[in-house]
Amino acid sequence: MGLFSPWFLAGLTALGLPVWLHLLQQHKTVPKQFSSLMFFEKRTQSSVKHRRLKYLLLMAARLLLLLLLVLAFANPFIKGSSLGTGGRKRLLIAAVDNSFSMRLGDRLSRAKTGALDVLNGRGKADLAQVLTVNARVDSLTQPTAETGELKAAVDGIQPSYSRGSYGEFARALRAIAQSNRMPVEVHLFSDMQKSSLPPAFLDLALAPDTRLVLHPVADKAEPNWTVETVTAPRSIFDPKKARVVATVAGFHTPKAKRTVTLLVNQKQVASKTVEVDANGRATAEFIGMEASYGFNRGEVRIDSADSLAADDVYLFSMERADPRPVLFVHDGRGRSLLYYRAALESATEGAYLVEPVTADQAAGLGLAKYSFLVLADPGSLNPSFEEALRKYLQGGGSVLYSLGPAAAGKQKVPLLGEKILESRYASRGGERFLVAGAVDSTHPALKSAGKWENVKFYQVIKVEQGEAKVLARLSDDTPLLLEKKLGEGRVLVFTSTFDNISNDFPLRPSYIPFVEQSAGYLTGAEVRQSAYAVDSYLELRSEKGAGTVEVLNPQGKRALDLKEASTARALPLTEAGFYDVGRANGRHELVAVNSDRKESDLDLAPKDTLELWAKTGTPTAPGGTAAAETVASQNANLWWYVMLAAVLLALMESLLASQHLTSQKESA
Repeated sequence: MGLFSPWFLAGLTALGLPVWLHLLQQHKTVPKQFSSLMFFEKRTQSSVKHRRLKYLLLMAARLLLLLLLVLAFANPFIKGSSLGTGGRKRLLIAAVDNSFSMRLGDRLSRAKTGALDVLNGRGKADLAQVLTVNARVDSLTQPTAETGELKAAVDGIQPSYSRGSYGEFARALRAIAQSNRMPVEVHLFSDMQKSSLPPAFLDLALAPDTRLVLHPVADKAEPNWTVETVTAPRSIFDPKKARVVATVAGFHTPKAKRTVTLLVNQKQVASKTVEVDANGRATAEFIGMEASYGFNRGEVRIDSADSLAADDVYLFSMERADPRPVLFVHDGRGRSLLYYRAALESATEGAYLVEPVTADQAAGLGLAKYSFLVLADPGSLNPSFEEALRKYLQGGGSVLYSLGPAAAGKQKVPLLGEKILESRYASRGGERFLVAGAVDSTHPALKSAGKWENVKFYQVIKVEQGEAKVLARLSDDTPLLLEKKLGEGRVLVFTSTFDNISNDFPLRPSYIPFVEQSAGYLTGAEVRQSAYAVDSYLELRSEKGAGTVEVLNPQGKRALDLKEASTARALPLTEAGFYDVGRANGRHELVAVNSDRKESDLDLAPKDTLELWAKTGTPTAPGGTAAAETVASQNANLWWYVMLAAVLLALMESLLASQHLTSQKESA
């Protein structure tokens, strides 16, 4: 038997208090009348006969109660006892790494064989659990003693396209130890890849009483070539000008030549030979290709020269389309159309076709065919056209709205409903003009437009922010560019005009980048990528429950059930290949997904780092915090039993004290 906190035994000095109270019996005298005391000699009366112990049983109960309280705070335990935590079962965990790098050779099969051997050698009283480890940790079984269930779980493990993450694995082990509250023994079968280690070693810490045993299935870092990245346009309008650049990387490889091949829709388009330096990189550039209208499946391959052939191909998607139609609604006056069309067509090389109409002419048009709309201070909107705009936005359309003199006399911004506070004017003479004070250059619509330096604003419509997000402000804090979402669509509000009257913005270098970036943002081109990485997420909708999204995985099966198709906001990309996405607004998208190229570097983690990781769940030093917690979990803690005895004894002491008080009253 031992004590976790022996210094609390100093409280035993309190045992003298009951003895002192019971030793001194209170001496009471009854006064008696007497005629005279003058013949009595004055003397000191001895009180020895009153100094005797009384109520011995009550005193013993009080002494024992204090003793139990002090002992409880000292936290006693018994080694090797079947009481408390020492008699609990052990949890044996077989964790198999099935990340992308485990596809190399027979690594995964060796890991599964080792896991079966560990499960077969466990004790009869032990519970066991099977886990798979990649970017996340999946529990294939609950803690169980059924050998057949455990073996079936190990046999069913398949390689994934995910990256490895030992930090996520350690976090899962801490959660398991906390929920099960029993000693845990973990056997990890992995290639011990260096890229799986977290940035901070603290993320690898294990819970106390967790024993980690590492089983490496790789002896050395094997050479591997891979197509590391591919830069390709998301959309092309002239296939002859399409440019694709591929980067080939070698890890632990000698200097060699690799053949790089470009394929579009499984048809070879071009091929080049590049020389890759030892542990180096090389690029291959392809100009022009044959691409059909719609989405095309692109691939860049290299000749396989290693055992990990799965990363020798890089997928990307590319859409060939005619110029996107843009509806430009204006009042028929000013030069907004001239400046905006020139900027858009020069920046995007014919990617957009601007169709100008007046506000009256736009009333009967179908808006679904337009990539986005530009409302250049159109004044009053026809009620039917405004209702069509609302439906267009609810379905995922986008609008760029500029405000000018036509909006100055209105109380609210048409379509949005935001309150118009005033129209601000400045003079062209001297320094009497307004300038941009703050521009959010991190926003996709502004990331290449700079800070709008030297742009002079002579008239601005001051709009109440309301529920909108301010992306740019003037120096006096007046909102200059706002964004508001309506349904699945978005609206950008520019509180000045696109002509050369209310400002000189069209004459400044930042005007063309703003027009190009805002057009890409409104059409979704800035969001869509030519390729994604496994373990990333694809945004499906901005609002919950807005329409139904259909997604087919690389095998052609539905990736979402009926409920998820109506409510899911994002889709986790867990496989390499092409995902076919049909969005709620009717637009179609082809998403290419590749494995994380960090997995292609087969360098092994340092042995000393792995050894330190395995020791984080065991006692570090005698008497240390980790040591105390581990001993506490291995030995039987008697604290609860001592406290229970103290409570029962307190009740008995109360009964004895009540009886003695009653007897004293009756005697009196």
